[in-house]
Parts: sequence; C-alpha cells; structure tokens
Amino acid sequence: MKPNEFKQAAAARRGAAAHVERHRVIVVGTGFSGLCMGVKLRENGEDDFVLLERAGDVGGTWRDNTYPGCACDVESHLYSFSFEPNPNWSRMYAPQPEILAYLKHVAKKYDLLRHVRFHANIVASQFDEARKLWVVKAEDGRVFEAEILVSGMGGLSNPAVPDIKGLDTFEGTTFHSATWNHDYDLTGKRVAVIGSGASAIQFVPAIAPKVDHLTYFQRTPPWVVPKMDRPIRAEEKADFANNPWRQRMARTKLYWTLEMRFLAFKFKPEWMQLVAKVGKGRIHKAVKDPVLRAKLTPDYTPGCKRLLISNEYYPALARTNVEVVTEGIREVNAKGVVTQDGQMHEVDAIIFGTGFKVQDPIPPKTVFGKGHVDLADAWKGGPEAYMGITVSGFPNFFMLMGPNTGLGHNSMVFMIESQAHYIVEAIKTMKERRIKVLDVKPQAQARFIDAVQSDLKRTVWNSGCKSWYLDDNGRNTTLWPGFTFAYRLKTRRFNLNKYKAERA
Repeated sequence: MKPNEFKQAAAARRGAAAHVERHRVIVVGTGFSGLCMGVKLRENGEDDFVLLERAGDVGGTWRDNTYPGCACDVESHLYSFSFEPNPNWSRMYAPQPEILAYLKHVAKKYDLLRHVRFHANIVASQFDEARKLWVVKAEDGRVFEAEILVSGMGGLSNPAVPDIKGLDTFEGTTFHSATWNHDYDLTGKRVAVIGSGASAIQFVPAIAPKVDHLTYFQRTPPWVVPKMDRPIRAEEKADFANNPWRQRMARTKLYWTLEMRFLAFKFKPEWMQLVAKVGKGRIHKAVKDPVLRAKLTPDYTPGCKRLLISNEYYPALARTNVEVVTEGIREVNAKGVVTQDGQMHEVDAIIFGTGFKVQDPIPPKTVFGKGHVDLADAWKGGPEAYMGITVSGFPNFFMLMGPNTGLGHNSMVFMIESQAHYIVEAIKTMKERRIKVLDVKPQAQARFIDAVQSDLKRTVWNSGCKSWYLDDNGRNTTLWPGFTFAYRLKTRRFNLNKYKAERA
C-alpha cells in the first residue's frame, strides 16, 4: 500500500468510523502462534486486542492442510500447549483432525473467538509515525488500528509451487498438498507427485493403493526413520485425565528426550551415522529392487535436510504401480510431465508436495515500517530479527515463529510459548514505563544475528546439502542453532537496553 492509500484509509476512519476498529494490540493469525498470543494477553490482563484471520475458522496450517495421511511428526503430548494438556489424544502422533479440534477447543475455552475477525485477509500494514500506531488494512476494506502489531503468520502458511515451463498448458487437474482437492477422485487415475518432503511422505502412502499409477518425481531422497506411533490405550487416557501430574511427567520426558537429540545435530555429528544405518536398514527391508534402493538412498548426512518419520513410505514406493523418477523435470505439456531426458510421463493429475515459502514468511508489500520501508526490502539479504521476534526499523512490531527460531529437533509449540511470553513482557514494560514507541537497536539485532550464524556453521544443517532451511545464498535463516531451553532463558525477561524507546 502506498502512502496516499493510507491517507485515504485515515480519511475513511474519520468519515466512516464504523469501518475502523481501534485496539491496543493486533495479532495476525489464529494458528498455534496467534491463539497462544491471545491466551497470554488475556492471562496478563490485556483484553483490548483483536485476532485477524484470513479464513473462516481458526487453526492455521492445521486447518488448511487436510491431505490424506496428514499428521504431526512431534508426539501429541508435547505438540500442545503446556497450559492446556489434552489427555484424550488417540495416538502418540496426533492426526490433523484432532489437532484442529484441539485448537478450536483452546479458542473456545479461553474465550478468544470474540476477539477474532474472520475473513480479514491483510493486504497491507503501515506504522504511522505521526500517530505512533499501526494501520492495518484487510482485503475487504476493513481498517484496524493498534499501538502494537504481532505477526502470527507461520512459515508454513503460503504454499510454494515451482515455476515449471508449460504448467499452465496441462489439461488435467493440479493442486498443492496444502490446498488438497477433495472433490477430485484419485481412484484409477494416473497421478504425478512432485516433491519429496514431509507432506509427500504422508500422502503418497495414503493415495498409492487408490491410483492406477503414481509417478513420483524425487529431486533429493530424504532420510526417513521409523515412526514410533501407536494408539493410546483407554486406560492411559483415564490415568492422564485423573492424574494430570503423570501427563506432565510424560511431557517432560518427551521434551528432554528430543532435546538431547540436539547433541547429535551440533556436537556429535558422528552419531548421525547410526541414523543413516537405521534409514538404510529400512530401505533394504522394504525395497528389493537394487536400482530403486539406490534412488532412495541419500548421499548426505542425516539431519542436514529435515529428518522425516514414517513406517509406510518405503513400502508404498516399492509397490508395482509406483515409479520413482529422479531425472529432472524439463517441462509440463497438455498431457503430462517431460523430464530432461525427453521421456514423456502421461498423467491425469499433478500433485505438488513442494512445501512452503519458508524464506518468504511475510509476503512483500504486507508490512511497512519507518520511512515506508517494506519488510521484504529490509530482508533482501535474508530474513533476520532480534531473538527472531523484533526487527529494527519496524517499531512496536513483533513476530512469532520468526527467522532463526524454527527447529529441527523439538516442538515448535515450546518456542511459540517462549516468544509469546517475551512479547507480553515487552507490552507490560511499555505500559509500566509509559513507552509509546519501541524499536530494537540495529546493533543489538546485528550482534544477535552474527552469533546465530556463527553457531549454525558448526551444525549438521550447514554440512553441505541443499535444503529449505537455507536461502538462495546458502544462509540458514530458518533454524535456531541451540537448545530450546537456552532460547527459553534468553526470552524469559525483556531487556529494554536492547531497544530505542520513545515515551508518551
């Protein structure tokens, strides 16, 4: 949005006040991040806030991703809020419908729905330096104003579809795993799947038995290890419901088990050879064809790309109606996919399992800071933020699941709770000190990023492979390079000394 458009929005505010909402805090999104932020705001006595949701229901990525086989790859009792344990998970790893139901339950129990404005797709937000507040415009013309803007837009919210020559000429059906077309019956169809990431390893086994033929285009094979999943017994649920302390203990045990995995990711990379041995063993057991085995065996250190878990993936690829193609794609035509060797693969449908725009978590022309600087322009060298939460030049703007706070070894919900606590502490500080504008010092941000990048150099994630953790320059702007408890300690208290503050 251009400056004159914001003037028009201001005029609309003066002339048609019914179309403008004014609050202390605006939170964008109602996934795990947005809902956690809402709960923590209310918990700390802040009731003047609004949650802006682009869809018609809460749930974020767990509302949008409904593909067959969709489930979490972190154990259920840890992939949930610490303040709202759920003793009734059906499995060790919860399927998507249960996680979505859990988030809806949280929104209802903590009285957040009255704060939500649905179908509020944000087209632009600008920090008004004169009035010292954020002006946020939705696609339908609604305008929201607040002193503080919090982004709960996760990295897994905007699907990434590769730019393939001729894709628009394909006469069949195409869709991304995050926008699954449930009206299209895959039974008896010839289906191409492009992409071999976390979503693909879940939906490929689910659709392989239904389709006539599945052509699986794999650029780089993932490391896939066993998924220690099972149904949770009725007596276990009853025990957790009647003895909440037992569930807290189970959660704590899970947390420290996963946290110790970080030792291998950073300090003991040789331990990853054990993971490689397990992965190769699974391939050998499920796949008898030596040519297919070679295609499915990675040539990089486990953990460099996201480590995946599944018990059905390799058996599905060994089916007689599944073909794994490792030749690069040259183009798509009306009838199917053409690979670099000139071979034509005729298909009825193309499904993209190509992940999300993780390196572009907040779209261009969405957030404008001081001097009308677009956040996308400020991030031309790659996304970066102090603590992954605040960005210099963007006053009173906070992020959840921001740059370099993603994880490769533990639950993101733990990180989200840490960040929500930090933001609440910042808001409390602003109120107590009568601070109107808070902007992180560029030196503080630079020192933080330098330390993070230095730490990342010594991890398995920077060991040489190409992954979605890295940007086009090979810089890891996605992951936190340390233990999650270390991040919790860093965000426990808000340090005003790292910020420039303007008092009222």
